[in-house]
Amino acid sequence: MLTLLAALVAGPAGARAVGMPGLAAAARSILGADQGVYVEAADGRSLLAQAAAKAVHPASVSKVPTTLALLRRLGPGYRFTTLFAGTGPIEEGTLQGDLVVSSDGDPYFVDENAVLVAERLNEMGIRKVAGQLQLRGSLTFDWQDDPGAVRLRQALSGSAPSAAWAAVRGTDAAPAPDGGMPLVRFLGAAASAEPRVAGPTGARPLVIHRSQPLLALAKALNDYSNNIFKPLADAAGGAAAVEALARSVVPSAMRAEITLGDGAGTDPRNRLSPRAAVKLLRALEQELAASGHTLVDILPVAGIDEGTLRRRLNAPEDSGRVVGKTGTYGDYGASAIIGAIATRDQGTVYFAILNHGVPVPEARRRQDRFLHVLLASVQSTTWPYQRDALPAVARAEALPAGATP
Repeated sequence: MLTLLAALVAGPAGARAVGMPGLAAAARSILGADQGVYVEAADGRSLLAQAAAKAVHPASVSKVPTTLALLRRLGPGYRFTTLFAGTGPIEEGTLQGDLVVSSDGDPYFVDENAVLVAERLNEMGIRKVAGQLQLRGSLTFDWQDDPGAVRLRQALSGSAPSAAWAAVRGTDAAPAPDGGMPLVRFLGAAASAEPRVAGPTGARPLVIHRSQPLLALAKALNDYSNNIFKPLADAAGGAAAVEALARSVVPSAMRAEITLGDGAGTDPRNRLSPRAAVKLLRALEQELAASGHTLVDILPVAGIDEGTLRRRLNAPEDSGRVVGKTGTYGDYGASAIIGAIATRDQGTVYFAILNHGVPVPEARRRQDRFLHVLLASVQSTTWPYQRDALPAVARAEALPAGATP
């Protein structure tokens, strides 16, 4: 184990800094002397700073400030809603009119959720729709824009995969009316693929679908680093608002080290320095603490959660000790990982490694080697965390309109 030395210097944000020469040597030899890395103890002491103020493309680490902005604006318990309404009466199993869908931007409306809605419509006695499926506004379905709700119509009509049906069956004891998969057949022609700004008037609300709470939703998206975060940033006020918030929560000397052209990490203008990334991670942690949550509730835990960190840092001595966020964008030569380590001697230790100009497989190999050294340099311990294995649809709700959530 490397020895912690008491060499004190002034930190970048005015805090005392304790250098770790052995760790610094490891960073130079493993990551490369021109690669940015910053490590900070719980009390703000800088344990390692190498090219720490150099802003480079952070790829999907950009999702961390977006996550912070979403929590700040909406709160961890916020649920996106998708409303299904009918333009006619229900007669002998048929809705005599159109089924109208409108959404406030749910990014996690997928096949399972469509099956859940179809089941609720069936319970209301609707097996057929005489008209069309009409869309008010825009809709995201199965991680893609769905103009005209074309793919949603197909899923409601029975094209959802059997795994989606099984997921819903596993969380809902009520049988489908005919014992099979719930579905709603549309007798009218498919609607235009052009989204409507306003749908038919006089539609009667039937089913309100409420997404899983934002905390769990963002956790799932961060686990897999899903780029649906790009339009999701609109719910946080847009990329400019996310950037403004990110700059406001870091020391003034670091504000110019944050540039966000989008909230997901695909915009070529995005820039972030390692030290600013750590400050953003700590700001996210503070935001979570206000509602009694921690970083493990919204970011993946290495070696445990499915997604980008499932097979990284998963050796027995490392697994469960790092919670963080990866970023990869080969076209920009960007590969990054930021995160936190629970320790017995330094409190929580925060780190950021932002590689640039290194092939992605090699960058990841170097990152994991260095983090293995870091874990051995402090008295690291596993995070108190157990993965929630419930399917996402189990946390969503599809309720008859007027029912109390």
